Amino acid sequence: MTRTVLITGATSGFGAAAARRFVADGWRVVATGRRLERLHALADELGSQLHVEAFDVRDEAAMNAAIDALPADFANIDVLVNNAGLALGTAPAQQASLDDWRTMIDTNITSLVILTRRLLPTLIERKGVIINISSIAGSYPYPGGNTYGGTKAFVTQFSLGLRSDLHGTGVRVTSIEPGMAETEFTLVRTHGNQQASDNLYGGANPMTAEDIADQIHYVATLPPHLNINRLEIMPVTQSFAGFQIHRG
Repeated sequence: MTRTVLITGATSGFGAAAARRFVADGWRVVATGRRLERLHALADELGSQLHVEAFDVRDEAAMNAAIDALPADFANIDVLVNNAGLALGTAPAQQASLDDWRTMIDTNITSLVILTRRLLPTLIERKGVIINISSIAGSYPYPGGNTYGGTKAFVTQFSLGLRSDLHGTGVRVTSIEPGMAETEFTLVRTHGNQQASDNLYGGANPMTAEDIADQIHYVATLPPHLNINRLEIMPVTQSFAGFQIHRG
């Protein structure tokens, strides 16, 4: 039986890599994102096993309309990958942009819970899988992480709460919490500063989008009696920072 996965934020990074990984394994993939031209390019690359829907996850009406319009072959979602998310800004809280904070909250939290709630009846019926992409930033604070880290802590805790609420339904829930991975993440965070991205990843041998896509696929294809609650993954070159000390 061919299974179907819906992946948000599939126009780049983890989402695009995951779409490729699932199609390569014979799955049907519903790929969503804001950038229609990138979705079309992905569809041209991956063919008829991929169906694309272009919308901003913050637009609830557009999201619902897209789900309502899914073709019959793609409508029965077995796996939801809540990947769409972003970090904006690196400033300390007292200097940060409230607009950036609102965008992160609306994207990383609000849209995730709305889409999850919308698909829960189908996922329960099909004993499906929910994979939420969190971050090590939800566990380990760092200067400038403020709202981004807070949103990812929510994703991790929401995943654990879902796991508890869905007890007995057969639905599995996993929070995947990556560390440093070289994608467009830092470009987005710094509003297009390529040098900042190069400086962060240069010489660090970070994880790749494909590394995380492999983990998403692994979780989705586990035997149905197994659940990984949390999967925290870093490159070997990254570990835990020390405490800050201010001496007055």
